[in-house]
Amino acid sequence: MDLRNRLRDAVRFYWQTRAKQKENQGAGSGTKDYGNRSAVTGGAQADGFIKLVRAILRECGLPKASVHTRSTTLPGYFRPTKEWDLIAVDSGILLAVIEFKTQAGPSFGNNFNNRVEEAIGNATDIWTAYREGAFKLSGKPWLGYFMMLEEAPKSTTPVRFSSPHFPAFDIFKGTSYADRYRVFCERLVRERLYDSTCLILSTRKGGLRGEYSEPVEELSFPNFAASLMGHAIAFAKRKGKTRHIV
Repeated sequence: MDLRNRLRDAVRFYWQTRAKQKENQGAGSGTKDYGNRSAVTGGAQADGFIKLVRAILRECGLPKASVHTRSTTLPGYFRPTKEWDLIAVDSGILLAVIEFKTQAGPSFGNNFNNRVEEAIGNATDIWTAYREGAFKLSGKPWLGYFMMLEEAPKSTTPVRFSSPHFPAFDIFKGTSYADRYRVFCERLVRERLYDSTCLILSTRKGGLRGEYSEPVEELSFPNFAASLMGHAIAFAKRKGKTRHIV
């Protein structure tokens, strides 16, 4: 599988879908939505990324029926259930759980804080549920987090912050939201909340051509995919379902 070209296709699909949703919003009523709300609430924008990861899992030997992108509800510990973006369940064993997030302007600040809180809360919830036996028969599942951020002046320019009572950590000084996402994704793995994370950047104009960039190798999509494939192939080997991965 040509990961780079497939990822370019997914990036292109994201921007094309977002543009179409914004253009079509209000077509029936004649009333356009304000700002970027139509594109944000339209959904389906991340489908290209989800389909790509689903294809990777199929290449690793998992049956089609084992990779779910619709029926993805799992039990939680601090809440009854949580609907994830993609899960892999084979023979009653939870193999992988993945969350896909995208963010485009203009509200980078508020959205960044929301993403951080969501990701940490979701990881804490599912690992506690796992510890308490919610996924019986399953070994430790692979947990992944994928983020595509719009590369724009407001996301790449250093942003000031205030911490009047205690100083913030030096690593955040003089950082843009793109920098903060990088630190965030790195620390999700370092703190063992996620097995792997991916962060890619893409401009609106370049994204329509499938262009993207990866801030660091540790958070690259090939690295993310390799980690997932290693887990999935090991599982498939135990069940005698491996295929040749190109």
